[in-house]
Amino acid sequence: MKRDFYYPIDAEHAGESIEFFLKSKGYSKHIIIGVRDAGGIEVDGLHAITPQILKQGETLHIHLEELESSARIVPTDLPFPIVYEDEDIMVINKPSNMPIHPSQGNFENTLANAAAWYFQQKKEAFVYRVINRLDRDTTGLLIIAKHALSACILSQMSSRREIHREYLAIATGKVDEKGTICAPIGRADDSTVLRCVDENSGDYACTHYQRLLYDKKSDCSLVRLRLETGRTHQIRVHMKHIGHPLPGDFLYNPDYRLMHRQPLHSFQLDFRHPITGKAMHFEAEVPGDMQWIYKEIS
Repeated sequence: MKRDFYYPIDAEHAGESIEFFLKSKGYSKHIIIGVRDAGGIEVDGLHAITPQILKQGETLHIHLEELESSARIVPTDLPFPIVYEDEDIMVINKPSNMPIHPSQGNFENTLANAAAWYFQQKKEAFVYRVINRLDRDTTGLLIIAKHALSACILSQMSSRREIHREYLAIATGKVDEKGTICAPIGRADDSTVLRCVDENSGDYACTHYQRLLYDKKSDCSLVRLRLETGRTHQIRVHMKHIGHPLPGDFLYNPDYRLMHRQPLHSFQLDFRHPITGKAMHFEAEVPGDMQWIYKEIS
């Protein structure tokens, strides 16, 4: 991966050091050191060092280059539905039954493996940096950063809750027309995987929901959800907490009569582009195995 950035220096930034200027643009100390050590900093075509003071009218050139791909990720030809791609980011519509990262028992069937295969075919080095995470069986939109700077800026945006996601879920029973669930979430006793509402030591978690339709035949609701926080299993735990678990959820409601996975889909994604600042908006159609609830109503 190679990426070049050119910054014309105006009166506002004249008198700043290169290091201070880069930090104002979202560069981490780690990235600045890496670029410096690789000789990737120039001002008006001449090699520069980070303490150098910038002058109005100069052009700062930063050259980012990564020559090695992520280690221990086996390239595997798997579904990799690209919704959007440019020099800085990718937006992927993740299918179900696909973990985000390799782990014990999941070495060659993850989104990371699919990304490694994609870039191997392009003969490009690629370091895997996924920004927002989805559970193995949750489908929908997520962001992959294509280089260290976009990853750094997007991570900062995520911590400031500037990446907005909305989900669609099928829940058992007739969910209230709309509401908000504010219930802290923590680890369940004696489990590293399960989460539960824990009023005493759980972390703050807030979910807003709206019922879009109700199907009497299946006694299920289609629900739109927006998260204020991003706790592990938040939607699944919160919906169970209010008495409307997701059918087919092997952890929290293993009833497979209607679904063989939790019917949860990240369908809408809004954020500002980490490099250009442009407003980005994406939507992903509901996957086929969740569309039955529309057909039951029609």
